[in-house]
Amino acid sequence: MGTGNQVRNYSLELDKIRNNTENKGKKLFLHSCCAPCSSYVLEYLRGFFQITVFYYNPNITEEEEYFKRMAEQKRLIEAFNGQLLNGEASGYPIRVVEGDYPRGLFFEAVKGLEQCKEGGKRCFVCYELRLRETARQAKSAGADYFTTTLTISPLKNAGKINEIGERLADEYGVPFLPSDFKKKNGYKRSVELSKEYDLYRQDYCGCVFSRRDRYSNT
Repeated sequence: MGTGNQVRNYSLELDKIRNNTENKGKKLFLHSCCAPCSSYVLEYLRGFFQITVFYYNPNITEEEEYFKRMAEQKRLIEAFNGQLLNGEASGYPIRVVEGDYPRGLFFEAVKGLEQCKEGGKRCFVCYELRLRETARQAKSAGADYFTTTLTISPLKNAGKINEIGERLADEYGVPFLPSDFKKKNGYKRSVELSKEYDLYRQDYCGCVFSRRDRYSNT
């Protein structure tokens, strides 16, 4: 956390870790919310870390939506790994692990927060729900770091995400990789990559509440 008026530069902190040659090839457990958000993150990090993408999103209410996003995630990773095999890119092969899909756990976690505005306390609870399972799985997998693609979205609170991640890092004993992936045109690049790979790009976060808020404002 920053002190006084000082604001942490999570993007710079990530660069320092990524560019440290001692960290090259270390194992990163990366929570992903969807293929479009992961596109830039994977492009940016695959040359430095051995990445396992962890798709864990019990907040997605509709099963059809959940599995559509999961399929796109796998398709993108297959394309990226194909580039390595064809010598079109450098880096490490990317693995993918699909977590459980306990929708009831999400609704239990946000009970009483249904009317919160998008981006508020309900979302913070959702961040922690997904990051906690990521940290748990990262520890089980013997990962050197864990993090999430969530900070690439201009609609997500990067400071809160990093705060939660670092608290869980202390709890589980796996370092959290700080990030603000939308910086340095990261979000713009994710849009470009989504077009390049013709990825399904959803227009709401995934839960019934974000969908409600999204369409109530149109």
